[in-house]
Amino acid sequence: MSAKIMDSDAIRRAVMRMAHEILEKAGPKDLALIGIRTRGVTLAERLRQAIKSIEGADVPSGILDITLYRDDLTLVGAKPLVRETLIDFDITGKRIVLVDDVFFTGRTIRAALDALTDFGRPAKIELAVLVDRGHRELPIRADFVGKNIPTSKEQNVKVVLGETDQAQDAVLVEEGRQ
Repeated sequence: MSAKIMDSDAIRRAVMRMAHEILEKAGPKDLALIGIRTRGVTLAERLRQAIKSIEGADVPSGILDITLYRDDLTLVGAKPLVRETLIDFDITGKRIVLVDDVFFTGRTIRAALDALTDFGRPAKIELAVLVDRGHRELPIRADFVGKNIPTSKEQNVKVVLGETDQAQDAVLVEEGRQ
């Protein structure tokens, strides 16, 4: 059983609000967005488009695959699927906004921070997430949040985005961890 927490309009409004908040904090100067595979990439692109429509600034964006930086890599399997990281700009001195879909324990973000250090030394790294569901295991917090959704550890939060899932945008809370 699942409950729809956000529909496509709510997701669109959340992305637009986060884009405004990102711009209000420091404007588009030296700003770059980096999406964490998979849905973070789609959300980063949506944020990039929103920023362009608000400010007229075309900020760079990149794709980060954190597979080899995960602290549970041995639990994933003998041959984890590693996909391309594509950051074709220098991140040194930039204000980087890492983008992900669901923020849970903080371990994905820790892995992303480790991965970013291989690409340079940003002036600042901030975090934008569509959904913050709580239950942090590491002292990491999001700077920009689309929606806070209190959940139990047994529940699963599923983000569905048209570009990656070929289905209508939605955020669902499902019973039972998957």
